[in-house]
Order: sequence, then structure tokens, then C-alpha cells
Amino acid sequence: MNIRRIAFFFSLFLVTFSTVAQTQKPKHAGEIKQAIKKLNTLGSVLYFAAHPDDENTRLIAWLAKEKLYRTGYLSLTRGDGGQNLIGTEQAEELGLIRTQELLAARSVDGGEQFFSRALDFGFSKTWDETFRFWGRENILADAVWTIRKFRPDVIITRFPPDERAGHGHHQASALLAIEAFKAAADPSRFPEQLTHVSVWQAKRLLWNTSSFFQGSPPSSAHLLINIGDYNPFLGESYGEIAAESRSNHKSQGFGAARQRGNSIERFEVLAGDTPEKDLFDGIGTSWERVEGSGNIPQLITAIYNAFEDEHPENSIDGLISLLAEVENVKDTYWKEQKTAEIKDLIIACGGIWFESYAPMAKYAVGEQIPVNTTFIVRRPGIEVFVGNTKLTFNEPYEQPSTLEANRITQPYWLRTPHSLGSFTVEHQEDIGQPINSDGPKTSVSLRVNGKELTFERPIVYKYTHPVRGEVYEPLAIAPRITANLGQKALVFNGNEPKTLEVVFTAHTQDRVAATAFLRLPQGWRAEPQQIPLDFAAKSDEITSKFTIYPAANASLSDSLSIALQYADSTETAHAIRSIAYEHIPHITWFPPTTARLSKIETGVSAMHIGYLPGAGDLIPQALREIGLRVDILSEQDILSDNLSQYDAIVTGVRLYNVNERMRYMQPHLMAYVKNGGTLLVQYNVSGGSLASDLGPYPLALSRSRVTDETAPVTILSPDSRALNYPNQITAADFEGWIQERGLYFAGQADSQYDQPLQMADPGEAPNSGSLLVARYGEGNFVYTSLAFFRQLPAGVPGAYRLFVNLLAKPN
Repeated sequence: MNIRRIAFFFSLFLVTFSTVAQTQKPKHAGEIKQAIKKLNTLGSVLYFAAHPDDENTRLIAWLAKEKLYRTGYLSLTRGDGGQNLIGTEQAEELGLIRTQELLAARSVDGGEQFFSRALDFGFSKTWDETFRFWGRENILADAVWTIRKFRPDVIITRFPPDERAGHGHHQASALLAIEAFKAAADPSRFPEQLTHVSVWQAKRLLWNTSSFFQGSPPSSAHLLINIGDYNPFLGESYGEIAAESRSNHKSQGFGAARQRGNSIERFEVLAGDTPEKDLFDGIGTSWERVEGSGNIPQLITAIYNAFEDEHPENSIDGLISLLAEVENVKDTYWKEQKTAEIKDLIIACGGIWFESYAPMAKYAVGEQIPVNTTFIVRRPGIEVFVGNTKLTFNEPYEQPSTLEANRITQPYWLRTPHSLGSFTVEHQEDIGQPINSDGPKTSVSLRVNGKELTFERPIVYKYTHPVRGEVYEPLAIAPRITANLGQKALVFNGNEPKTLEVVFTAHTQDRVAATAFLRLPQGWRAEPQQIPLDFAAKSDEITSKFTIYPAANASLSDSLSIALQYADSTETAHAIRSIAYEHIPHITWFPPTTARLSKIETGVSAMHIGYLPGAGDLIPQALREIGLRVDILSEQDILSDNLSQYDAIVTGVRLYNVNERMRYMQPHLMAYVKNGGTLLVQYNVSGGSLASDLGPYPLALSRSRVTDETAPVTILSPDSRALNYPNQITAADFEGWIQERGLYFAGQADSQYDQPLQMADPGEAPNSGSLLVARYGEGNFVYTSLAFFRQLPAGVPGAYRLFVNLLAKPN
């Protein structure tokens, strides 16, 4: 029997599905009928903002599932610069998490997700600072590209183009939306894009305003729309759908309650003409906008009216006839959109299911991967062929093939080094994509009731978890050998050498050998100079150690990397990093194996530290880098009052915002200080403290921050013990800081607090709320809003020296 071979395509891949559920999400009868209705709606709208969580999920759900418009969300950044409430991931890894959280949100509310190359470099107070980091023209080009490709009839911004936006990124997003609205229609702007897309003029640009923005009360100029509808096809209101969608932003702690009832949204015109009653006033959203559409709308109406909930398969022949009509229209954009929708409906009506999976989650470059594609037809009376094989009703059919892994999986925006403000993207067609679109997948040809249909499915790995049940994971392609370090920075105290431990892991089933060696800056050296590696089997590990000797004159920019010399090539080594949370797909990526080399000169007076975790940071590991003993504390440890063994206790970031038990632990911590201990409290946000007092004397937090990591720091109290023991702190200790100085500074503080430092962003009034030190009883209390949680893991020498001082025992 001749069976047509299914073609398999492989290239770069991270994740090509947006949830941890099945790769082909089934539709129930209500969803199928609504999808048929949507075939007669030809309108599109693009929501435009700066970050994950900025989007109005209720409005997106209403536009996509009530009005049935093609709806997208362009988040200029991936949220890389924020804080993480569910783990310790920061920077690029936090961006990976939030990318998947946005995709999970869109899978609920029905929107599509897009990104620009802009990097979330942290809080920005002004739009001009934002554009200095991002590069205004490049990010504008990305917005124009997205508009030209998506072709929205209406664009909606979350923020106003002025200071009411409250964040430089927010204001910049609105300014870019206004500019891109015009530039997308101008053939002289970014003409290089026009080999792939055509110019596009949206009808109008609106600001989705609300009372959230100061100075924006309701006015007669606002278009008011009630989006509190209940959808009987879905069995939910848009407030309920929105809550489920928004609750996927778990790394930001944005779990939302389900809302029911009327909900009024306000819109203000920023560009284009003014609508009177509806967002799409004056915009044709029927097939009349497509030349040569003929009787397509009548066919759709007939299919809709004849649809049988209990026998959706009876609609297949009508959908096939409709597909033939749609395939003949000249409008390429709507032909592609509606063709894809009809094909998905044919599969849904037939209960036709298929997926492709590999027997393991990870393979190595160069390996042949066995792939199995399983098919089943679950409605009777349908004739379905795979090649020359007719599928039997309700009987699974499997077809094997192989895939050659020829490139490691890596997020396309992290393939090459990036600047402080934007990612480097190699290919124009990748821009805007939420994830890699060209990953390992199967191209499947089916013949359904005589009609040839082609689909693509990602190749995944699935297994049965004893608690979670059936679990899907993306297929990862690894280097032949990876090299993992235990830290992001090696911190040398003086000229003493340090031992670098490297875990080398083989990922190929075949024997593999290589020689590993360090690439070091001038003046640094390592022993041994190279390490031979020889692996006999997949997943074998070799743990090796290099002794590294610091340079006499180390630079703040010094770093190391590892190279692997194989018989056929020499390659920069990559680590393997795994990020696992149940609300998003498993993430595997391969950052280059590098570490910052930091040389500091610091005395140490506090050696035994207790650490009470907060929202998640890497401070304990960073303190161990300089030889401190750090114990992770529990609530029971605090309540036991057995704390005198610790020279100092440190609380994790945002602990008082996230731990409801702080009201009970705080008196014990204060007793520890009063009896002679040192307590260092790291930053908390200004709202939502779960303890009545943060310190022994009154203090109140503000929303003030210093976002310029190079902002000058003035020493107000040169004799302060915190700035002199065991290290004398000078202006040089504030060089080389990353992302920001600090956040949520103290706004008001009792006079018993010494505030030895002062700093401010350019053009702003001096602020002394970054560091508060007070004597309480026999001990020391320290509150600091300085961003040590970023500086210490990055190996910033001056931050280490100051932090050590803050841990010092009382006189």
C-alpha cells in the first residue's frame, strides 16, 4: 500500500502553542456555531501598549468573541525589566515567562499576540529617556510592520500620549501608536518592508481612557460602550472571560475576580475620524469589502442556519463548498484569514483530531528524532484519507517518520546579544511574532469528503503525570554538550583565587568528546587551562573545576566564557536553563555560558546570616559568593526566638507585601534587633503592607524611585557607621550599577532614622529615602530601597561593599 509520506520541517523552535493543553484545542457545538457566524465578519482591531498586563482583557475578549473581529495586542516589550512574584527569574528569563503568560491570556480571550524588539529596561519616568534606550525609529518600524501585516481597521491605545500615562514606556507607546498610524500608510516610510507587506491606513486611532488616568473625567467627546455582555455560546460574560485571561499574569500577581454585569468603556479619538455610536462606524465589516465575494455571505448564512448541535458533521459539505468559493477571491489578506477559519471548522465539525509527538522532550543537534503522528475521526459518515489510507471511524491511526535536528532551539530574539534597550532580530519576518514560527512541525495533508486540506502541527512531547494527568511539553533541541555554571558572577575578595565549578552534560545518544577551555580577559588566568570531556551516553554529566586567579587591575566589564573544541569545530558553550510553572508551557533555552568577573576589596564583620525569603531574589546565593554562611529561615524559625545565632537577618524583596504572616513575625524580628541583632529589610511597594509597622519607628513608603543607574549619589552623613565599617563607601562604589538605583523610596521617616544617602534622576529634586539606618535597643535596623536584588547577583563590587556594611554588627 502506498502511503503519502508526511513532510516534516525543522528549524528554530521554542514553543509553538500557547497553552499547556492539547496542541489542537477542541471546540464544543456553541463555539463551532459562533465560529461559523464569525465567517461573515471581516473587521480587525489592534490594541497597542507597552507591557504584559497593560492590555484591557475584557475589551479584547468583547471585540474577539462578541463582535467577532480579528483582534490583536501589540505589547512593545516582553516585561523583562519587572519584578517576579512567583520565582527568582529576572531579565531575559522573566521576559520568557511573561511572553508565555500573554499567550496563555490570549488563548482565553481570543486575541492574537505581537511584540516589538523593545526591551523592558526597567521603570522609565519620561518618554524621551525611553526612546534613548529603545531607539525610536527602530521600534516605530516594528509598530508599522505589525500594522501593515495585521491590517487593523481600528487601533486602540491603553495610554494617553502625555504625562498622565504615568510611565515613560506607557507614554512612548501612545506616541508611537500616533506616529505609526500615519507612517503605515506612507510608502516613503520604511519602504524596505514593502517587499513583504503593503501600506495600510487604519480608519481611526482611539485612546481607551478611564478614571484611572488623572485629568480624564468623562466628557461629551468620549464614545461610551457597554461591554458587559453575556455570551450564550460560551456560557460566560466578558468580565468572567477577562478575569480568567488576566489571571494568567501570575508573575505579576494579577489574579483577578470574575466580574458580571454592565461595564462601560470610554474612548477618545487620537487620530482619524470620530465615531458616533460604535468603534467601527463607517467601516465595512462584511464581505462587501472584498471584490468578487459573490454569494459567499449567503452560503455562510445557510450553513449557520442549518447547523445541528448534535450532528456538526452535517455541515462539512457546506463548508467545503464555501471553502472553494473563498479560495477564488482576489483579496489575499481576507482569503488567507477565512480559508484558515473554514479549514479549522471542517476539522472541528468532523471531530477530526491529529497531533505529532516525539518519545522524549529533548534531543541534540545532529540526531534523528522519531516522530509519530496520530489521527482519529470521531464523527460518523465522513470520508477522510491520509494519503491512500482511509481512516476508520473512531479508530486511531498512526504514521511514523523522522526529523533531523539541525539547530538548537532558542528564542529568536535571544539568538544574538542585545543592547540595553532593544533586541537584535535577524529576519524581518520574525518581528512581531510572539515566539518562533518556524519550529519543528508536521505538515499534514488530509482529504476530507474529497477536499484536500493541509495543516501544520508542532511536534511535542507528552507524558502522564501522576497528579496533573496528561502533560504536553515543547520539543527542545540542545547542543551536543552544555556547560552550566552555578552563578552569574564570580566575586573575588582581593587577590585570592576562586574555584569555578562547571557541570558539563551530554545531550546526544551517541558518544561525544570535546575539550573545554575558558576564555578570560587579559590578566586573568585559570588552572587547568583545558579539560578533556568524553561522554558515553545521553544525560551523562561531568563536574569539573577551574581555579581562577584575578587580574591585578580588573575592569568592571570583565567576564569569562567557555568554549568547546570538538573534532569538527570549536563552539562557544551554552548552558541549558529550564523554567517550569504549571500555568505556562515548560521553557527550555540555551544562554551562552558566561559569568561576570568582579573583584572587590571588602572587609566582613557579619558572617552568619539568616534570610527570610520574600517575592523571590538571588541575594542568598550572592552573599555565599563572598564566603558568608546564609541560612534560609521559615516562619517557625522566626517565632521560635532562636535568632541570636545570626549576626544579621535579611528579609527578601517585597516580603511585607506577599507574606500574610508578617504581622505575627514582625514583633519577634523587632525583639531580635532590640536584643542586639541587625535586621536589614529590602524594598517593599508602597501599598499593601501586611504588617502595621516596617520598622521600630514610623516610616512611610512612597512611589519615588531613581531609574538612572548612573545618577550621582551624594553622601549626606560621611561619619555614618553604615558608610565606614568595615568598608569606607565613596562615590566610586556606585559605579557599574545596573538598571536602576532603587525603587519605592521612603517618603516620610521618623527623625531617629539616619538617611546617609541622597540621589535623584536628572531634573528631579534630591531624595534621601533610599537608605534608613536606626539604632533600636542594642541592635541596628536598616531599611533600604536600593536595588541590591539586581546588583549583587550581577556582581557589582560597590553594591557588595555597601551591603556588607549594612549587615555589620552593632558597636
